[in-house]
Amino acid sequence: MTTFYTVVSWLVILGYWLLIAGVTLRILMKRRAVPSAMAWLLIIYILPLVGIIAYLSFGELHLGKRRAERARAMWPSTAKWLTDLKSCKHIFAEENSAVATSLFQLCERRQGIGGVKGNQLQLLTTSDETMQALIRDIQLARHNIEIVFYIWQPGGMADQVAESLMAAARRGIHCRLMLDSAGSVAFFRSPWANMMRNAGVEVVEALKVNLMRVFLRRMDLRQHRKMVLIDNYIAYTGSMNLVDPRFFKQDAGVGQWIDLMARMEGPVATAMGIVYSCDWEIETGKRILPPPPDANIMPFEEASGHTIHTIASGPGFPEDLIHQALLTSVYAAREYLIMTTPYFVPSDDLLHAICTAAQRGVDVSIIIPRHNDSLLVGWASRAFFSELLAAGVKIYQFEGGLLHTKSVLVDGQLSLVGTVNLDMRSLWLNFEITLVIDDSGFAGDLAGVQDDYISRSRLVDARLWAKRPMWQRVVERLFYFFSPLL
Repeated sequence: MTTFYTVVSWLVILGYWLLIAGVTLRILMKRRAVPSAMAWLLIIYILPLVGIIAYLSFGELHLGKRRAERARAMWPSTAKWLTDLKSCKHIFAEENSAVATSLFQLCERRQGIGGVKGNQLQLLTTSDETMQALIRDIQLARHNIEIVFYIWQPGGMADQVAESLMAAARRGIHCRLMLDSAGSVAFFRSPWANMMRNAGVEVVEALKVNLMRVFLRRMDLRQHRKMVLIDNYIAYTGSMNLVDPRFFKQDAGVGQWIDLMARMEGPVATAMGIVYSCDWEIETGKRILPPPPDANIMPFEEASGHTIHTIASGPGFPEDLIHQALLTSVYAAREYLIMTTPYFVPSDDLLHAICTAAQRGVDVSIIIPRHNDSLLVGWASRAFFSELLAAGVKIYQFEGGLLHTKSVLVDGQLSLVGTVNLDMRSLWLNFEITLVIDDSGFAGDLAGVQDDYISRSRLVDARLWAKRPMWQRVVERLFYFFSPLL
């Protein structure tokens, strides 16, 4: 009997070490950034079982077998749709400004279509302004409404948007609503989901959280896009979730969320429509390719309109494109660069690009919230301050609430606005969308918004920062080491 237990013990020990060795080999064989690989290995060696379970759950990008099959099946028809769209030559910009040329070339070659021109674009800087405009457009919709959000939180003006959407469905408008399962858990637990379905709205719970399938699909892969499409020619996107800040996370101690949305009219709605079509088919298996732009109904204004490129990311979309776009934008800067983000945990490449821009004479400013709703990200962000300050980057900490806007402004001409945070989750994992706008007029509007943010911020003093307590430095470095996993 003793021999039997000895053999079993040795087999358990052998299996244990083989499991660790197997996961280690898997991490090393994956083409991932060295800091990310080292962070995972450290977790696995310090807490082997916890680390292995965490890695198998969150360490690799698994869309899930069924969704992956749908993604593969949809691309032939999507590729044909993109080819057909190219025949609408009048909507595509033939030239760009000097600062935007490299980025637009990158996007066209990676995504297959160029930037579209002739769009009318409006910045919306408050939640009330955004939801009032959205309600008005929903009430005037004639054919179809497609919506996707990471978070829909019942309460306040969000309920008015819901009522207008149900009213649209009742009068015969085809309404589709896709919400992330984790982000919109409060919505799906409320009566609103069934109320909308009963009114005729197609409601889809995207990327359902299911602990029974934790090893088959990565649970922290989220649908993080925020888009509204109406009648194939009106579109919204930006940083705002469908929430009323007066009713959202009031106990977080960070103040109201401050967001930025863009409302567009023009052919860019078609480019965003194919992104929504892909998301809908991956999640439901149903194909809803948008119609090509109709020159007869489009408010197409080539002379005064904005040129916009749409960048979509996530499984099945061009890999690493948003990260490449950010790097290209930073390296294109010659005069000034302003970046706004709630979560600043950049890749090494992006950090070095930002520092290099400052060191070659570009006026670089980063605006982040002083108080963050994520303790981990807050500490991890501060771990980058010393290197940024040493390079000459100005860091502003916004004190008027949780600044949730995601924007980049380059040389008063090139703007990036969308859903992407400057962290690993947005850059490498989630379904995201970013608008690239080549227009000095829009850039001026965005600069005004950013100037307002700066006026409500505190500039980090490099000398005072260097005198912070040692315990803070230790905590920062600890979170810095694990920043590739945040």
